[in-house]
Amino acid sequence: METLQHAKASPLPGDGTAKGTDRLGLLAMAAASGIAVANIYYNQPMLGIIEAEFPGQSAATLIPTATQLGYALGLFLLLPLGDILHRKPLIVGQFVVLAVALALAAMAPTAWTLVMASLVVGASATVAQQIVPFAASLATPEKRGATIGTVMAGVLSGVLFSRTLSGFVGEHGGWREMFWIGVQLALVAAILMFVTLPHHRATSSMAYGKALRSLAHLWARLPTLRTATFVQAALFASFTAFWTILALYLQGPRFNLGADVAGLFGVVGAVGIFAAPLAGRVADKHGPSFVVWGGAILTLVAWVVFGLWGAIAGLIVGVIVLDFGIQSALVSNQHLIYALDQQARSRLNTIFMTGMFLGGALGSAVATLAWSEGEWTGVSILGGTLAIIALVVLVLGRNRSIASSGK
Repeated sequence: METLQHAKASPLPGDGTAKGTDRLGLLAMAAASGIAVANIYYNQPMLGIIEAEFPGQSAATLIPTATQLGYALGLFLLLPLGDILHRKPLIVGQFVVLAVALALAAMAPTAWTLVMASLVVGASATVAQQIVPFAASLATPEKRGATIGTVMAGVLSGVLFSRTLSGFVGEHGGWREMFWIGVQLALVAAILMFVTLPHHRATSSMAYGKALRSLAHLWARLPTLRTATFVQAALFASFTAFWTILALYLQGPRFNLGADVAGLFGVVGAVGIFAAPLAGRVADKHGPSFVVWGGAILTLVAWVVFGLWGAIAGLIVGVIVLDFGIQSALVSNQHLIYALDQQARSRLNTIFMTGMFLGGALGSAVATLAWSEGEWTGVSILGGTLAIIALVVLVLGRNRSIASSGK
């Protein structure tokens, strides 16, 4: 605890860079990030159960999309605050808001009310992405990839185990009980961050409106940011397409399995947790671009497996490959963008993560359409196509970089 106490006593330099943080503080950030991001996935394994409680209310099918859209809005409107406000009270306060939003979801009397509450849950759950650039700012440059990887391993744990937890609780206790559990977890995370986070002064003195306007300038000025954002948006659309439809696929006549089994696939995908720190270390050593290419290729391979191997074993293998690929690309793309401007890491993350989750929302919506038109084959074609789009963007970005260097 000595290192953490010293970090609390000493403000960080204006550029947001410190000489690292202790292991306990880093693990606390990883845990809180996982708790936060878990909230945008609780509804996916429980979607069939929720729809059954609201018969005739088609709005229930919009719940996953609303949550993803809420997250994208929160990223755009809230994440820039990380550059212009003290991050510790910002993070703690956002966890408290998340707890309130989850309570509203648990008490929702209609499907449309739950859709609106899901929008707020998604927006407030962006506190996870306040923590990631904070961790990057605390890390020394030579360990930044590994630090981001550790925190992102916590994020992936939340993404995957949220489905396991919500699938089990939804099947045996009801979907409302799951949201009440989420309230308690959010409050625990608020306390954890209050106790462990170091103080961190703002890296920029610009006003909020100017910070928002600067996003367009950053987007126009940084081609690497644009490439990373488009690539991750396509890959995450592929990822959410799978998880949005999985429970419906497993409940169908081919398998006749419940939401708890769909949630168990989160445990299988937990193998991908190891991809985050591994990808970070590889990126530190060989460069993040190499890892991004590998992640996009693995995503395409996963959808080939899903499409051609129509069995539980095929789903298990595909989930492992998919999660490993998505997580590797995510960590390495973040490594790329955080190196672009150390004074604007929260705003860079705003652009990157907003684009990524808009892709996720689109993936959820289009996957629902693909499922209704072509069932699992249609979803597999969609997922594979999205991975190919990511690879095409990488090729175009690489060609542009070569052309620019040749000038």
